[in-house]
Amino acid sequence: MHIMEGFLPPMHALGWTAASLPFLAWGLRAIGRDLRAHPERRMLLGVAAAFAFLLSALKLPSVTGSCSHPTGVGLGAALFGPAAMVPVGFVVLLFQALLMAHGGLTTLGANVFSMAIVGPLVSYGVLRAVAALGFSRSVAVFLAACLGDLATYVTTSAQLALAFPAAVGGFEVSFLKFAGIFALTQVPIAISEGLLTVLVVNAMVRFNAHELRALPVMALKERA
Repeated sequence: MHIMEGFLPPMHALGWTAASLPFLAWGLRAIGRDLRAHPERRMLLGVAAAFAFLLSALKLPSVTGSCSHPTGVGLGAALFGPAAMVPVGFVVLLFQALLMAHGGLTTLGANVFSMAIVGPLVSYGVLRAVAALGFSRSVAVFLAACLGDLATYVTTSAQLALAFPAAVGGFEVSFLKFAGIFALTQVPIAISEGLLTVLVVNAMVRFNAHELRALPVMALKERA
């Protein structure tokens, strides 16, 4: 999903950066307010950031100019909500661009929009919707992490298709081509990420339930 340095046309890179900035400001305000009220959550937020950093660093070759990998943002969205994951994802992607040549500075806005904005928003929305339907915490967390991952790659496919429309068929043909290539590796990766996120959340609930109180994931009741 990390679109590499210099791959997007300059106007597209600037446009995605401009689109991401309001969400980044929203996330910074939300996370600052939350940590001032609950300073004990700093360590847990660090765990969510480390989880996203490690998983999203495990890349596989895919579409030219990009790659396939887990995103890891579903865990943070389940714990803190989507707003907190915008600055977390920004820092993760910035460090990966600077230290690992994974992504790039000119494409940082586009990568933030797909992984740190769309992914967490979809994950959190799915989490709440599935829980409201009466499914267990494990099912809700699995679908949230899995579909949030896939939504990130649908967004990246749209970004690439907008930048490089097909000569015949335009955006639609290009989008289907990028999404189809991503799907070969990303569907099994998303399923694996969903399962791993369930294991991590269940372990946290089992051993550190007192630290998770009042967080979104604790509002979901696990069935016997």
